[in-house]
Amino acid sequence: MLRTPAELAEQLGVPIATLSQWRWRSVGPAFVKIGRHVRYRDEEIEAWLTQQTRGGDAIDRAATS
Repeated sequence: MLRTPAELAEQLGVPIATLSQWRWRSVGPAFVKIGRHVRYRDEEIEAWLTQQTRGGDAIDRAATS
């Protein structure tokens, strides 16, 4: 499925302008352009979110404290 910048911004809780900045800086999820329209593939969003995961053992440390 393809998502619009507005849909992704809502999902991530960030302004649409942030997605635009990320595209310009090449730091956000990969996107496709269809004519003038920007779209994000669900697979690319999931891959990017996985790459952003930090501190995976934080839950384990809290449970043993």
